[in-house]
Amino acid sequence: MRARNRIMLGMAGGALWTMALLWIGGWVITLPVFTLMPVIMTAFLAPGLVLMLMLGRMAARRFFDETLIDGDAPPADHPAAIDLRVISNTVEQLALALAIWPAAAVLLGARGPGMIVTLGLGFAMARLLFWLGYHLAPPLRAFGFAATFYPTVAVALWAIAALIRTAI
Repeated sequence: MRARNRIMLGMAGGALWTMALLWIGGWVITLPVFTLMPVIMTAFLAPGLVLMLMLGRMAARRFFDETLIDGDAPPADHPAAIDLRVISNTVEQLALALAIWPAAAVLLGARGPGMIVTLGLGFAMARLLFWLGYHLAPPLRAFGFAATFYPTVAVALWAIAALIRTAI
């Protein structure tokens, strides 16, 4: 299977993942609205733990590899180079989530708290799959990327629609 086909398959899987997360977060998991602030404050725990794991792995690579211990950039074919790309993309995705999920939690009303808890857990799992896929074969990272990015885009669109509905 060609790389582009594997990437498209991963993207399609990410879209299905997104629909499942939105269904679970919007209709299956219900949390009281009065818990909104604690939920917003803790929804990022699982993603943060995954980022911590990635950073810890990179630190261990640097400590135990003489070519990396001084903080030099790893060679392009070194596994540490993949880890750095994964960390960079994870930070980008997490910054996007931090900018969108709290507002979505508020704008989605009763569905908001369950939604961002689900997004946080889904984010953590998808990032681990992104990391693993990237190490196995770069096209395999497509699912992990899409399964992290698409849910944030979808919940942003849902929140914007809710905002428009309340404004009309």
